[in-house]
Amino acid sequence: MLTFTLLVFSGSFAAGLLGALTGLGGGVVLVPLLTLGFHVDIRYAIGASLISVIATSSGAAAAYVREGFSSVRIGMFLEVATTLGALLGAFLAAKVPTRELAILFGLVLIYSAWLSWRSNKLMHVDPAIDNPSSDKLRLSGSYPGRGGEHIHYKVDRIPQGFAMMFGAGTLSGLLGIGSGAVKVLAMDRIMRIPFKVSTTTSNFMIGVTAAASAGIYLRRGYVDPALAAPVMLGVLSGAVIGAKLLARTKVSVLRTVFAFVVFALGIEMIVNGSLGRM
Repeated sequence: MLTFTLLVFSGSFAAGLLGALTGLGGGVVLVPLLTLGFHVDIRYAIGASLISVIATSSGAAAAYVREGFSSVRIGMFLEVATTLGALLGAFLAAKVPTRELAILFGLVLIYSAWLSWRSNKLMHVDPAIDNPSSDKLRLSGSYPGRGGEHIHYKVDRIPQGFAMMFGAGTLSGLLGIGSGAVKVLAMDRIMRIPFKVSTTTSNFMIGVTAAASAGIYLRRGYVDPALAAPVMLGVLSGAVIGAKLLARTKVSVLRTVFAFVVFALGIEMIVNGSLGRM
């Protein structure tokens, strides 16, 4: 039992570190690690992952908010959509067979790998241009750049981003992940929020989304304290260190490695689900 706990802690530490540095959440690595590496039932793995996602958000997001990267106003506004989606996803989780759930999770992993691999930059909205919706909701802001200057940005296409956040919340409740990939996609690609703000705000949001569905998993008995405790402590430790390393880590290399790992795990989850091994 001690060996198992230490191995789970080590794997969770790595998942939390990657999740904090990429903004995609540690769940995309943690659930396959528990199910494929330690043969944990996928629903208990999802329950432990949801608890760890809350820990990831608490550890990394606090540092990002303090440093001025995360936008609390954007995060809380979009959480309305993700929380409603998380409740729907948690409700559907009990009605979806494990085999189909594993295949769906594998597809999400492959999508996350593709998103991590893409590194092309998008043109963001000129902060000097008027945007009535963004101005009315006061979602525009700034974040610290190199040399101490503040870079200003403006949020665009708010309704489309809000709708995609509902889908991100549904995935979170259904699959036990922070769905950071979809959130980063919605903020960076649709709402044209700068990438650093998107990833750090995603870390801030995933804990609230996971909390909305973790209670349902707890009530159904899918949260095992003996499993959730080392997972939570490992992810929290990795998230705190990841937040400190973000400023001086070459993220492009890390995201490339992350993409390969997640892609391999996604393929393995789909194969095992298709063969009925889960």
